[in-house]
Amino acid sequence: MFSIFVSVSVTAQIVDTAVHFDGNFSNQKINVRIDSIQITGNKITNPEVILRELTFGIGDTVNEKILKYNRERIYSLNIFTLVDLNIKKKNNLNVLVIQVRESWYIYPIPFIELEDQDWEKISYGVSLFIRNFQGWNETIWAVSSLGYDPKVQLFYNHPYLFQKNKIDFSWQLFYQKIQNKSKYAEDLYGSNFYQKHLSASLGFTKRFDLFNNLNFTLGYDYIANPFYIKGVSASNGMIDRAPLFGLYYTHDTRDLIQFPENGLFVNAGIQLKGMGIDGINYQIANLDFREYKTFFSELRAKWRFTTRMTFGTLVPFYDYSFIGYDERIRGNFFLEMEGRNSYLTSIEFNYPIIKDVYVSLNFIPFLPKELLQYRFGIYLELYTDAGAVTETAQHLKFNDFRSGYGTGLTFLFLPYTILRTEFAFNEYKKSEVIIAIGTSF
Repeated sequence: MFSIFVSVSVTAQIVDTAVHFDGNFSNQKINVRIDSIQITGNKITNPEVILRELTFGIGDTVNEKILKYNRERIYSLNIFTLVDLNIKKKNNLNVLVIQVRESWYIYPIPFIELEDQDWEKISYGVSLFIRNFQGWNETIWAVSSLGYDPKVQLFYNHPYLFQKNKIDFSWQLFYQKIQNKSKYAEDLYGSNFYQKHLSASLGFTKRFDLFNNLNFTLGYDYIANPFYIKGVSASNGMIDRAPLFGLYYTHDTRDLIQFPENGLFVNAGIQLKGMGIDGINYQIANLDFREYKTFFSELRAKWRFTTRMTFGTLVPFYDYSFIGYDERIRGNFFLEMEGRNSYLTSIEFNYPIIKDVYVSLNFIPFLPKELLQYRFGIYLELYTDAGAVTETAQHLKFNDFRSGYGTGLTFLFLPYTILRTEFAFNEYKKSEVIIAIGTSF
């Protein structure tokens, strides 16, 4: 079996960017005391947004390694096309100059997209994305689409709304007509069908320090089925009305979040659904553990283990754990599996062919220059994935796992997008070509 899946690409003039030391510092590995910090190029962005990401302050000592890590943290804000750190001597003081170049912040974009990365599930519409418009890295996102699984979505996030208490705030409204994903539900009904999903939520994230935060989410789900079958619905009728409460802890020391070289990411959470109202009462727990390391030269390795587990007497099929939609096994990219619990693990090595260069397409007329500037890179990758689903945790066996392995190229166009082209095999040596948007993990 040979399958294929797509997207686009781009090229241009290249300029290198990095961390710099003034000529007065002959040995870049020495520790240098920071006497002051100067930020340039931030036409919109409030300096506090940048300063909050630093692991050091005035009076602390830094070296090249520390500055490189902090450069990546600033870049991870995803609102700059260029970040450059330079220590200069001025009046016998060491001045850290943080130079940034801001990305374009408003994107009214017509789009065509593949739902679940499947060519038979094409939707189209308009997306309005507004970011950092008041200089506090806030986000407004509005989407309206037709075609497969038509939807309307509104999202707002302000990471500095309660700055004194270090609490981020977000809200979301979401409506979508969704085609059922569950084979169990389809077999019970006799054919496939659509469900109407309406949800609203409020989120508050307490940031304890640079690397640890706790998120509280309050929400409400309204899910309408065209018929009543126990299990397809969680309640005793065609409509499920379920309040929800979520609690999530995140530990994140990654350098560049969009494409990390080093660091640890751990996310663990629990979501309570229904809490007994209308007979709906079940829970969803998740754990996502990822580690990133750079070995000799520029060889990088990363690995991941993630699981999603459900608890309760009756978990509706629409909230089962799936592999083959958002989570996939390369080599078995189009294989769909469902169960109460899912498990997925990946190991990947990558090596830069072109690393960390600045691309400018300013020769293209009529477009804002902020949309024509990228941090560009090409990486060769080798990987293996494995995943399984089960009805209970006790029933997990080695033979339940499906697997795949392969090689590919990752193209970075930061801060805007990442494109992957991959050639993969499954455990039976059947091959497939994958072209996907976004990093693997």
